[in-house]
Amino acid sequence: MNLKKTKFPDGFLWGGAVAANQLEGAYQADGKGLSTADVSPKGIMFPPDFSMKEFNLYHEGIDFYHKYKEDIALFAEMGFKAFRFSIAWTRIFPNGDETEPNEKGLQFYDQMINELLKYNIEPVLTISHYEMPLSLVKNYGGWKNRKLISFYENFARTLFTRFKGRVRYYMTFNEINVLFHAPFTGGGLLFENGERNEQDLYQAAHHQFVASALAVKIGHEIDPTAQIGCMIASMLTYPYSSKPEDMFAALSQDRKTLVFSDVQSRGYYPTYMMNDLEDKGITIHMEQGDLELLQENTVDYIGFSYYMSFVASTAPEHQNEKTAGNLMAGVKNPYLQSSEWGWQIDPVGLRTVCNQLYDRYQKPLFIVENGLGAVDKLEEDGTVNDDYRIDYLKAHIQEMKKAIGDGVEIMGYTSWGPIDLVSASTAELKKRYGFIYVDRDSEGKGSNKRYKKKSFDWYKKVITSNGEDL
Repeated sequence: MNLKKTKFPDGFLWGGAVAANQLEGAYQADGKGLSTADVSPKGIMFPPDFSMKEFNLYHEGIDFYHKYKEDIALFAEMGFKAFRFSIAWTRIFPNGDETEPNEKGLQFYDQMINELLKYNIEPVLTISHYEMPLSLVKNYGGWKNRKLISFYENFARTLFTRFKGRVRYYMTFNEINVLFHAPFTGGGLLFENGERNEQDLYQAAHHQFVASALAVKIGHEIDPTAQIGCMIASMLTYPYSSKPEDMFAALSQDRKTLVFSDVQSRGYYPTYMMNDLEDKGITIHMEQGDLELLQENTVDYIGFSYYMSFVASTAPEHQNEKTAGNLMAGVKNPYLQSSEWGWQIDPVGLRTVCNQLYDRYQKPLFIVENGLGAVDKLEEDGTVNDDYRIDYLKAHIQEMKKAIGDGVEIMGYTSWGPIDLVSASTAELKKRYGFIYVDRDSEGKGSNKRYKKKSFDWYKKVITSNGEDL
């Protein structure tokens, strides 16, 4: 392949991605209700604290709620073409089951979207991202209850109606496959004695699939120009060896992720999933019209996150050689280096995932999360020399470019956390992703002042050159 001849397409959506609960703060401002994030002080992989006695950095975030104009101006200075953000469900419907929205919550997002458009930054809106109204957990049992479909439908309809003509890109659920790894965050599910109930998990997944299809249907009815995608956490899995059993273990592991994009992109449950459910003695309760709704309202594009790859092995001795990762751990890959948090760095894997997803669905892809979480040092002169982040992103963008050369249709790239925010996995600020340093630590101490890192000007150059100058 001649990379010099491969170009990023005109109109490529360069930018950054965030989640409301990880940066907005102001968790009780202007009528906002409590969300699942508000009772998750240690992050998404830990049990909730309903007493709310423990310090929770999500409550304050980085105060984007009051500083969004300042932060968006910095994004504009970098040349962002797109900004992916989520709507805090509890700002719009504090308890989740109201019929009328909270106007002050809508006004905040009105103002934020208008600020983006002022700088010609395309809003990319995630309807539900790692949070839901706590009241829907306590009063309805979370997404295992079919009633949540209608509550979500009302929420989505409100957003499509309000932002019609201003927002063109939507995603229905962030990393929808998180449901099977962090059930409380992904679906508001609580299990007695901590024992997983797979019947509830698959039932909740079905309800989210139906809700996602309804959102696609409603969105297209309200605004036919809207592009509505799904979003998965990609978990590319390699076989540890050429042993056939390892190969099938890797295939089986990949399917645990791909089933979520299969249903939303192809419009039906794959045979391998139905066989698996039969083996487990699980029956998903479906109502008349569910399967038709899924079939007739598939997504327009595939959004996904990519941070690392995984390895599958059937050898018992490898099961003790685990490494950390996004949502789950895996067998350590001896050919890869790891981040400070143990996530293995695999730029080539991004090219592989792009080809895998595009070959499978033949739909446009949108890389909506990718980045390096690291400990950054703010120097006395206000600089942050994050060459390690530049190296990480550069290598991944090069592989993304190769994927385009392979014939993959990629709409855009929004790096995760363009400004430092609270980590989802650990609920701390020590783990930083941004091009912009926020002077706040994991105890919530600091001036909250913003500083440009070295990567700020580097990413600005990347965007200005449409990916040619890395």
